[in-house]
Amino acid sequence: MDQLLAMRTFARVVEAGTFTKAADSLQMPKATVTKLVQSLETHLGVKLLQRTTRRVTVTPDGAAYYDKATRFIKDLRDIDASFGAAHGTPRGHLRVDTGSSVATRIIVPALPEFMAKYPGIQLDLGVSDRPVDLISDNVDCVIRGGAITDQSMVARQIGKAAFVTCASPDYLKRHGVPKHPHDLESGHLVVSYLSARTGRALPVHFTKNGERLEIRARHAVGINESNAHFEAALAGLGIIQTFDYLADPYIASGALVPVLKNWQSPPYPFYVVYPPNRHMSNRLRVFIDWIAERFSLPPQ
Repeated sequence: MDQLLAMRTFARVVEAGTFTKAADSLQMPKATVTKLVQSLETHLGVKLLQRTTRRVTVTPDGAAYYDKATRFIKDLRDIDASFGAAHGTPRGHLRVDTGSSVATRIIVPALPEFMAKYPGIQLDLGVSDRPVDLISDNVDCVIRGGAITDQSMVARQIGKAAFVTCASPDYLKRHGVPKHPHDLESGHLVVSYLSARTGRALPVHFTKNGERLEIRARHAVGINESNAHFEAALAGLGIIQTFDYLADPYIASGALVPVLKNWQSPPYPFYVVYPPNRHMSNRLRVFIDWIAERFSLPPQ
């Protein structure tokens, strides 16, 4: 038995909550994961996990062993990272999750530069507007916008994006140009962005001279993915409120027209979020510094 591999596998099962999810994240057959954990239990002479058909729970002995094993694994990572940092060669597997518009317009166009600078890093980029569980999904960090609701995580603000309210020229020709945010509540079609978490339409916000408005317009179309939401405006389906890094090139070309320009929406902060007990590896550190710099530059 490879005891270190068995320890790491056991820890991943505990964090993932199931053998199947652990096997997927480790890129191992489920049978191999099961065999490694069973071999570790036999070696230790204790039951680490209680298995049922639907879930895996940790025994008291398993919880104690997990605590000691993860500290040991972290110490090994610290040793490896110290040598990698000393030689200036970040390397290894990095798992990052982000929303679709950030991936499409900010990260992916600039990735050739990052990969050329850090060829030793293997990057897995998960792209979805639906939040992930960093621990159970074995993700090193996520890039998310808005308020951070999980205070158990470490969050570093990396930038802000402005909102733009806009529509296609064809739509405005058919429906007219709104003069006030309240015009969106009647007489206009709004393409709402649906929360990936709740499925509910998010309101649009406006501020002017200290006055703040929250408009909950009845939407004709609701979409829960940011790129598709943006495409709906290009297709003339209605007015949207979207990020400037998506809209600006299309406004410059005339494909979209900004409306209600005297009414602004509060800037939207973006964060890199990672677990407090997840070792800050050299590869994660250089990625966070790189993505923070990317957010300070115009989209490519």
